[in-house]
Amino acid sequence: MALPPFVEAIERRVLVCDGAMGTMLYARGIFLNRSFDELNLAQPDLVAEVHQEYVRAGADVLETNTFGANRVKLASFGLADRVHAINVQGVRLARHAARDQVYVAGAIGPLGIRIEPWGKMGIDEAEAVYREQASALFDGGVDLFILETFRDLNEIGAAMAAVRSLCDLPIVAQMTTEDDGNSLDGTPPEVFAPELERRGAAVVGVNCSVGPATMLETVERMARATTRVLSAQPNAGRPREVEGRNLYLSSPDYMASYARRFILNGVKLVGGCCGTTPEHVRQIKLAVRALAPAVRGAAVRVDVAARAPAVEPAPVERKSRLANALARGAAVVAVELAPPTGHEAAALVEEARQLKIRGVDVVNIPDALRAGACMSALSAAVLIEQQAGVETLLHYSCRDRNLLGMQSDLLGAHAMGVRNVLLVTGDPVPRGSYPDATAVFDVDSIGLTNVVSRLNSGLDIGGKPIGVPTAFLVGVAANPSARVLDEEVRRFEYKVEAGAEFALTAPIYDLRGFEQFLKRIAHVRIPIIAGLSPFDSLRRAEYMANEVPGVQVPEQLVERMRAADTPQAAMAEGLAIAREIAAALRDLVQGIQIAMPTRNFDSLLAVLDIVR
Repeated sequence: MALPPFVEAIERRVLVCDGAMGTMLYARGIFLNRSFDELNLAQPDLVAEVHQEYVRAGADVLETNTFGANRVKLASFGLADRVHAINVQGVRLARHAARDQVYVAGAIGPLGIRIEPWGKMGIDEAEAVYREQASALFDGGVDLFILETFRDLNEIGAAMAAVRSLCDLPIVAQMTTEDDGNSLDGTPPEVFAPELERRGAAVVGVNCSVGPATMLETVERMARATTRVLSAQPNAGRPREVEGRNLYLSSPDYMASYARRFILNGVKLVGGCCGTTPEHVRQIKLAVRALAPAVRGAAVRVDVAARAPAVEPAPVERKSRLANALARGAAVVAVELAPPTGHEAAALVEEARQLKIRGVDVVNIPDALRAGACMSALSAAVLIEQQAGVETLLHYSCRDRNLLGMQSDLLGAHAMGVRNVLLVTGDPVPRGSYPDATAVFDVDSIGLTNVVSRLNSGLDIGGKPIGVPTAFLVGVAANPSARVLDEEVRRFEYKVEAGAEFALTAPIYDLRGFEQFLKRIAHVRIPIIAGLSPFDSLRRAEYMANEVPGVQVPEQLVERMRAADTPQAAMAEGLAIAREIAAALRDLVQGIQIAMPTRNFDSLLAVLDIVR
C-alpha cells in the first residue's frame, strides 16, 4: 500500500526519523577528514547498509546521506563538480532501503561559511548553491526536505527559498541551539520558530548540539510560539573523548524516555542526531507506539523585540570626541601606537600622554598579531584611555575570534569606555615563534560592521534587545592602492551600507591613484583619515614598494631615497616626502594618521610637527 502524503501522515500520528548517519559511518572506520557524502558514490553498499539498519529499527523517515553535499562544502574535497551525482545517488540509496514503506527526506545542511549580513556570500548566492543541491534531490525523487543544524535564520531562509523555487514538497526546518535554548547565533525560539513558519515550513524543529534534557526546554518554548507541527532530534548527550574517539553516552532507554516527553509537548517528528544509533531509534519507536500525540494549545506569539521600548541610536556627534570632530568637519590628527611586548605598559601610557599634550586627537591601537607575547589591543586601549586621558581608536580584527566572542568583546570594550573602533578582517597569523598557531575567521569586516551597527541600535546578533544601545563610532579600513580596485570599491560600498561612519586608509604614497580612488567612492563618501608612514631609510622605501601588499610607491620616491647617501640624509629626505604628501592630503581628506616604521618617539614628534 502506498504511503499517504507526508503532511497527512504527520497530522495523524507521530513519525520517527532515523538517527545519525555520520556516527554509524565513523563507527565503521570512516575517517572524519573524508567527505561522508561522497561515500554515496565510493562505497554505496556501506551507506545502504546503514539505511537498512534504521528501517529495521522502525524509522518512518530516512534522511539521505547528503547533509554536506553542497558545492561549497564539496569543493574542499575537490568534489564541486559531483553535486548532482552525489545527491541523486543519495536519494537512490535511501529509496532502495525504504522500499515504499518509509519516507525519504532530502537532507540539506549549512554551507559551513557565513553569509550576509555576517559573511562575504550574498543571500542570493547562497540560495543559488542550495537550489543546485535541492534540484538534484528533487530529481532523485525525495518525499520531503529536511533542512537541519542551521544556526543562522538568514541562511536557512535562503535554503527554504531555494526549495520553494523548485517545488512545493514539505519542508522540515530545524535550527540548532545552545544550552540556553537560543540558536548558536543567539536567536531565541520565540523568534526563529514563527519566522520558520512564516517562510513556509511544514514542520519546525531543533536538532543537534545539545542532549534531550536541554532540548525539551526549547521545545516547550517553541510550542508556545508557533502553530506548526514540531520536530526534535537531539544528540545522544554530550560527546566524550574515550581513547581518542568521540563517543555519545546517552543510552537508548534514556533517549526513549525523553522522546515520550517530546511527544507530550506536541512533537510529531522525533528522532536523534549525533551519537544516535539504530538501537536508540528502536527504543524511541517503542515509546511512540505507547503514546498518543498530545493535543497542543493555541500558540502564543511572543515578539521578543517588542518587549523592550524602542531605542534611538546615539547621534554621531555625541559618540566621542573623534566623532564630534568628524561631524563638525574639523581636521583630525591620529597617531598609531602599537601595544607593547609583555605586560608592562608604562612607556606606552607616557607616550600617549605626551601626544595628548601636543594636540593629537586620537591614538590608534593596532591589532596586528606579532610573533611574540604582546598585549592585546583592547587592553592597551583601555589603559591609555584610563591612565593617559586620551581617546583611542581600537583596531579590532575578526581574526582569532568567533562571532559571539566578538560581540562579547565589544560590549566589554564599550563598558570600559572605548567608543571608537576600526573594524578589520585581519591578516593571517605570521609563522614566527609559534609555527603551529592557527587563525579563526568566522566573519569578515563587513559582517563585523553589521554586528556593531546592530549593537548601536540596541540589538544583539540574534535580534534580542540589549537594553541601552552602544554608541560606537564605526570605522573601517580602505586600501586605495588595492591590486583589484573594483573589488576594493565594492567592499567599501558594502561597508558603508553596513554602517561604517569613517574610513582609515593604508599609507598613501601615490597621490594620483588616491585621487582616483576618492572619485570612485564619491557616491558613498564618508569622512576619510589618510595613512601617513614616512620613510626613514632606503631599505624602508624599497620594502614598502616591493613587499607590502596593497601599497603603491611611485618609483620617483624610491629614487629620491636612493639619492640620499647618509642615514641622516635619508631621514631628512623621508621627512621631506612626508611633508609633501601631508600638504597634498589636507585638501582631500578630513584627517591624517601617522604610523612610524620603528618605535622612535623623537622621529614621531618630528613627523607630528610636519602634519600640524
